[in-house]
Amino acid sequence: MMKRTTIQLWCEKYGEALAAAGTLIFILLALVTGTVSEIWSVSFYLLAYVSGGWLKLKDGIVTLVRDKDLDVNLLMIAAAVGAASIGYWSEGAVLIFIFALSGALETFTMNRSSRDISALMELKPEHANVLRNGEEVNVPVEELQIGDLILVRPGERIPADGMITEGSSAVNQASITGESLPVDKVRGDEVFAGTVNGQGVLYVEVTQSSDSTLFSKIIRLVQEAQSEMPKSQRFIEKFERIYAKVIILATLALIFVPFLLFGVLWEDVFYRAMVFLVVASPCALVASIMPATLSAISNSARKGMLFKGGAHLDHISRIKVIAFDKTGTLTKGELSVTDVVPYAGLCEHELLQATAALETLSTHPIAKAIVQKADACRSEDDFDDAWMRPTDYQALTGLGIAARMGGMRWRVGKPKFIMPADEENDVHGVVRSLQQQGKTVIVVQREEEIAGIIALQDRIRPQAKVMVQQLKRIGIQVAMLTGDQEQTAAAIAKEADIELVFAELMPEDKLDIVKKLKAQYGEVAMVGDGVNDAPALAAASVGIAMGATGSDAALETADMVLMNDDLDNIKHAILLGRRTQSIVKQNIIFASVVISALIITNFVFGVPLPLGVVGHEGSTILVILNGLRLLKS
Repeated sequence: MMKRTTIQLWCEKYGEALAAAGTLIFILLALVTGTVSEIWSVSFYLLAYVSGGWLKLKDGIVTLVRDKDLDVNLLMIAAAVGAASIGYWSEGAVLIFIFALSGALETFTMNRSSRDISALMELKPEHANVLRNGEEVNVPVEELQIGDLILVRPGERIPADGMITEGSSAVNQASITGESLPVDKVRGDEVFAGTVNGQGVLYVEVTQSSDSTLFSKIIRLVQEAQSEMPKSQRFIEKFERIYAKVIILATLALIFVPFLLFGVLWEDVFYRAMVFLVVASPCALVASIMPATLSAISNSARKGMLFKGGAHLDHISRIKVIAFDKTGTLTKGELSVTDVVPYAGLCEHELLQATAALETLSTHPIAKAIVQKADACRSEDDFDDAWMRPTDYQALTGLGIAARMGGMRWRVGKPKFIMPADEENDVHGVVRSLQQQGKTVIVVQREEEIAGIIALQDRIRPQAKVMVQQLKRIGIQVAMLTGDQEQTAAAIAKEADIELVFAELMPEDKLDIVKKLKAQYGEVAMVGDGVNDAPALAAASVGIAMGATGSDAALETADMVLMNDDLDNIKHAILLGRRTQSIVKQNIIFASVVISALIITNFVFGVPLPLGVVGHEGSTILVILNGLRLLKS
């Protein structure tokens, strides 16, 4: 297959928009020159027909030749030509313009959604450092084979799924699991492609080929989920083709049956048939949806809600359940110190400052949170003494740190690192109580005695609980999906007043749960911010991404983006979608009634073409004005 040129790609992207703009310009020129020269006016109308109609005519012919079927493209062209054939050039040109404009808007939406997995692909590792015959070789990830030994340096992205054979480190798996903290990895642990190595050097044995990695599966899940055509779209396509066939056949019947069987004059039957073709054209029906949808999209954009297409407004109006990712969505995605419990004669301030001094040399998120908290509480004369400078510093991956400070030996780390598991005392009870609240707990030891406990937690967003209550009031069920452990998930869910909680999830698990929720409740929205949320966002009826903190993959995959991460806008988006659908239904009913009335009247009494045009164009203008009301809602 030949590679498409830049000009071809540019035409595919902007061709229909230019065609619609050209049609409008030629219509205006025809109106201006109409008072001077009829020839010039007709010439400009012909150019308007060609400008706006040739792409649709081509599509209609392709459908006719390839599928042996008629579609709405040929119907609209026939209606426009029919209007022109009886001298109503302007009406036909306006019909062409409206149709060309709708095509341009559809193309724009498709171009936006076609980039859905581009950000995912950018995160996919391209090269790996492989150890072969004692030498390090840099190769493309596609050339990796199962059993290869790869070297991953600190800060590098792990290029393949595998098992650690040597080394230890904290690995940031947020892109895969959504966990809020890096996970400590040691020899024998599994690692995934696309995750980021922390401070240690890892030797990893490849266990999956490049096209079988978990990261590659995420990309495929997004593609598969987005390839599923909604039922409403299939119905619309089927309806358009049936409608086109009926109108074309009816027009032909109106022309030839009276002329051949009843001897009616050709001029009379052709005139009445062309009137029928004009009044039966679905201009008002088309205008019933697009102006209202565009008005709602413009309205939502001003309030920080970006819809990527009009169909998503329809879907969000029917939402029954909204599933939220936890980390970075319901929560801020940043650890903060929540509890400081001192022992051994220390006060809270002394414990916090001493622990921060020990953690200053660490880059772990827990250490950063403690140092940040200590800095916020520090006074000008706090602890500048030499005894607050640690020496003999050791970082024990997966456990904690050890150092000497002030002539004493200190250790900071996980409870299992500091306290024997076979002992039971008051400190164990405090640790368990904090862990049951979903908090991350570290213990500080000075010499042989416990100096204190510090607990940290990812804070819930201030508006999350109010937002959940508002959604429940308008009849929406709320669920939470997270890769974090059950205790942490349960604590956050309780604080946010969420009953449906799903924890310890991988990306494919989130996708499965979204599908189950859709089967159980109906339309489901998914709100997320990470790469790991992308498959679920794509599979949901409406995928909603956090615009300020969301990953590129989430932003590209989502159907709607909260530009300022304001969760309150989710309720406004649902209500706006409901109001949009209400107005669309009003327009469709009104347009259908007018078209039906004109068609029936034309059959029974005969409608003069000017009256038919007034009825047709008037109904179109009225439904557009009704849709524009959404600009101020």
